[in-house]
Amino acid sequence: MSQVQTVTVGPGDAGQRLDRWLRRMFPHVPQGRIEKMCRKGELRVDGARVKANARLEPGQDVRIPPLPEVAAPTVRKPRVSEADARFIRSCILWQDDHIIALNKPPGLPVQGGSKLTRHVDQLVEALRPEGGEKPRLVHRLDKDTSGLLLLARTREAAAGLTEAFRDRTTRKIYWAAVAGVPSPRMGTIRFGLVKAPGHGAGGEGEKMLCIHPNDVAKTEGAKHAVSDYAVLTALGRRASWCALVPVTGRTHQLRAHMAEIGHPVIGDGKYGGSGQENLGDGWGAQLGGELSRKLHLHARSLKLTHPVTGKPLELTAPLPEHMLRTWEAVGWHQDEVLADPFEDEE
Repeated sequence: MSQVQTVTVGPGDAGQRLDRWLRRMFPHVPQGRIEKMCRKGELRVDGARVKANARLEPGQDVRIPPLPEVAAPTVRKPRVSEADARFIRSCILWQDDHIIALNKPPGLPVQGGSKLTRHVDQLVEALRPEGGEKPRLVHRLDKDTSGLLLLARTREAAAGLTEAFRDRTTRKIYWAAVAGVPSPRMGTIRFGLVKAPGHGAGGEGEKMLCIHPNDVAKTEGAKHAVSDYAVLTALGRRASWCALVPVTGRTHQLRAHMAEIGHPVIGDGKYGGSGQENLGDGWGAQLGGELSRKLHLHARSLKLTHPVTGKPLELTAPLPEHMLRTWEAVGWHQDEVLADPFEDEE
């Protein structure tokens, strides 16, 4: 058994739960033991009794009673293969001591789920530094959406990034190829969104339904959603290259909003219809021919204030291979459009 010790909470642990804070330092101590120490008053903060879920503040003194010795370490098998480790490292666009920015490829889920065993949250175990913490997800992208995905390497960065995304102080711009040409060529979509049940025991195939803004308050489960769009260039009236900004951050928001105004994202079988060939009338989520049927939606750029250094940070993710092939086939050139077509409007 160890001796009684007092540990002062550091600034990087602000807002951390007592039990999680303690288990980070003493991972061999089970949750039940921590809760028992709290009930008996053996674990105290600034001399006062606390519950296991109490939030800590910098400068507080935590009294830790004698703890059991660490059990003999067991050999931990690597969770990520060498091939997957090389793969996830190849996705890194930028990193420092606090943040990692990935260019997520299409088709790779961000988190696991039913029958999903290979996903970003599992692969980033390979990015854990020796003796350090696993990088944390702070936002999400759909499985078939490619582009910028941020990970926090420290608790301080995770808290700051989570707050930035929640308070919408980040600037996210997506690039998409959509059916037809939206009119007007720049606008705002304000349909609310409500989740429609899927099929199967696990609710597979669920999707978001658009609700008129006036009906959101009286529709159970509906949430307000706002998206900005701007047409960057067009292929006649058959398709257009759009910049999209999710002002709010709802599930499938951009895909549902663009389909609702009659211009689904190319390759979007869920919202645009996988069997709907776009014959030039501005509807249908497939361009036909040899062009890819994959989703043409990419998280292109992200502007934010670094949560630790306070410096402005601008990141850009190159297009995935299937979108590059489409761009080349239709003659769209990335150097001929504005990086942020909404700046002048603002």
